[in-house]
Amino acid sequence: MIIARVKEGNRLNALVSDTVKGELTDFFARPGVNLVFDLQGITFIDSSGFGVFLAAMKAAGNNYGQFKVCNVNPGVMELFKLLQLHHVFEIYDELDPCIESFGV
Repeated sequence: MIIARVKEGNRLNALVSDTVKGELTDFFARPGVNLVFDLQGITFIDSSGFGVFLAAMKAAGNNYGQFKVCNVNPGVMELFKLLQLHHVFEIYDELDPCIESFGV
């Protein structure tokens, strides 16, 4: 189980998305990785930031892993809903229930 967070700042945008995407997808180089992306403190995500989620989910699926998201700010959650991505990703309000959902 891996819990990943954005290290600095409160934005997942074009300035940081390539770095974050590379780090998240690298975790899925091994098969069967379970990863939680904890968005605690993230208050803004742009289109390149949402691309990070899609790339991570694809990398997980390609190597028998799982990718889940938690602690999504209400404003950011509105964007997930607007883009209909709340149907694509497993999103949890808090970290503990997200971890428990893996059943390990």
